[in-house]
Amino acid sequence: MARILTINPGSTSTKVAVYEDETPLAVQVLYHQPEELRAYPSIAAQHTLRKEAVLAFLEANGLAVTSLQAVVGRGGILRPIESGTYAVNPKMLAELQAPKDREHASNLGAIIAFDVAQQAGCPAFIVDPVCVDEFEPLARVAGLPEIERRSLSHALNMKAVARRAARDLGRPYEQLNLVMVHMGGGISVAAHRQGRQIDVNQALDGTGPFSPERAGGLPVGDVLRMAYRIHPYEAVQLTYDQFFKKIAGQGGLVAHLGSNDAREVERRIADGDAQARLIYEAMAYQIAKEIGAMTTVLCGIVDAVVLTGGLARSEMLVGWLRERAGWVAQVLVYPGEDEMLAMTEGALRVLRGEEPVRAY
Repeated sequence: MARILTINPGSTSTKVAVYEDETPLAVQVLYHQPEELRAYPSIAAQHTLRKEAVLAFLEANGLAVTSLQAVVGRGGILRPIESGTYAVNPKMLAELQAPKDREHASNLGAIIAFDVAQQAGCPAFIVDPVCVDEFEPLARVAGLPEIERRSLSHALNMKAVARRAARDLGRPYEQLNLVMVHMGGGISVAAHRQGRQIDVNQALDGTGPFSPERAGGLPVGDVLRMAYRIHPYEAVQLTYDQFFKKIAGQGGLVAHLGSNDAREVERRIADGDAQARLIYEAMAYQIAKEIGAMTTVLCGIVDAVVLTGGLARSEMLVGWLRERAGWVAQVLVYPGEDEMLAMTEGALRVLRGEEPVRAY
């Protein structure tokens, strides 16, 4: 039996769980007050505050730090790496503590995991971070040589669910072609060929369907005109950070309907709100288009279309996707995103010798 602590930092909270193998012993969301977090000059500087909260969680549940066999943190925005379970090392910590690209709360996962693991005398890992990159050269080419298509996605959940789908299909993941669709606050649609994620829309801030919070792919000319306040976008000049947030946090359903809650949108549709139906179905339309695009990446040879994430609970949305994309292959649905279990499973595969630990 292996006892594993998993740590998943968010912008204002830290999800924590302790598992005995795949069985959860204790699970909790630790909330951090915004004014408390504002006292720190950077996200990385919050690590001691959050680590102390994690240690208090262990103590409150009667779980000794020294009883842990591994600690797993959510992987942050690192340089592109292949899928797998990675040991946290000084090089990884240095990049996460002084990120070149952007700060993100997930960057704290490995930092806190390493600190706790040092006290426990056990290894610290990350599993399938957002920067998992298994692209082939064709997938990287963009229309300008200065810009390269990047792999930034919900890799943790998609990889874990792909393995579950493979078990249900009775075949090894490494022998399947899957179109994986993660639908949450952001939406990732990926082509998985024989165990590798060979293409995906840049769900964090780039292309693909709009989502509850993200604008998705936009006409570049119109984006430039809006950024430079050229007619008809003569509005208040936005800073880079404000414009980025408009696209990556205040787009999609939030921009059109004022809510990122699909349940609220569906209630409005049930009450006869035609605009809510148009926008919600348009999101399904764009997801289906991206499924079609990933089908071409796989040359039309697809064993299953796999839907996961919180929005996979929506019978309305799933129904529209079956209608438009059901011709591709059988549609499998795994609602929710059990990231804590996915991280734990990654650590267990290494501890059980099912796959090697990777070095960053």
